[in-house]
Amino acid sequence: MGNYNQTSTDFILLGLFPSSRTGLFLFILIGFIFLMALVGNLSMILLIFLDIRLHKPMYFLLSQLSLMDLNYISTTVPKMAYDFLFANKSISIIGCGIQSFFFLTMACAEGLLLASMAYDRYVAICFPLHYPIRISRKVCILMITGSWIMGSINSCAHTTYILSIPYCESRSINHFFCDVTVMLTIACIDTTVYEYTVFLSTTLFLLLPFIGIAFSYGRVLLAVYRMNSAEGKKKAYSTCSTHLTVVSFYYAPFVYTYLRPRFLRTPTEDKVLAVFYIILTPMLNPIIYSLRNKEVIGALRRVTQRISPMKM
Repeated sequence: MGNYNQTSTDFILLGLFPSSRTGLFLFILIGFIFLMALVGNLSMILLIFLDIRLHKPMYFLLSQLSLMDLNYISTTVPKMAYDFLFANKSISIIGCGIQSFFFLTMACAEGLLLASMAYDRYVAICFPLHYPIRISRKVCILMITGSWIMGSINSCAHTTYILSIPYCESRSINHFFCDVTVMLTIACIDTTVYEYTVFLSTTLFLLLPFIGIAFSYGRVLLAVYRMNSAEGKKKAYSTCSTHLTVVSFYYAPFVYTYLRPRFLRTPTEDKVLAVFYIILTPMLNPIIYSLRNKEVIGALRRVTQRISPMKM
């Protein structure tokens, strides 16, 4: 693809696209997915902001999920596209640190936010009379702020470490972004102790929230099963299945990637799994939530009807 113009402190991102027609096809496909993710998540944020009927904790959390997904996919895909188009795969150590910081922040924050969304549905279905107290505006803001802050603190610790360790002469990162665990393979020091901290972070910010979500939905499904109202059952199943679909797409490949020992991982497998939680999930989330949610579809109709006369 050309010269990389690497300096002594630059890394080389080997990328996702091969130098062939297949690479060009993948580039166009991912570019299309990126645009869909941008339009979908921006539309979801604007819809929740414009329609007063969606000014509820559930949709406030959903708007934050869309905001995180926007930042998430924008952290990696534009750089990957630039590298492919201009045949310059180099990235400075500072650029790598910034990319890692935002990626890790969004990854951890989104994991915690999805757990908050599961708790919201658990209270709404299992304790409907207590919902206004347990999920008040203040509690909702605390859950969102806590997700962002904890994600940032965790990310800052990992980014500081990878910026401070020495790297060998071969600075090629066999990935399409600066993944901390892949960068450890080119470090010139023993990183065994640090790898335990990666395992601990993954457990705290991904595995434990996932277990909490599974427990919440186990209780929810039991409560739904005991409902007398057929309409109530249908609505509850629809809401839960939507969230469980999003959770599965996000957590499964993430946990599978980062909880495995390094010797069991391959670069190709890591890249394919990363496409799921970095590129596909941000595109699918607004589609899943809009198609499976009657309130969102209704809000879209109302906002469209409000805008149409203004244009005329």
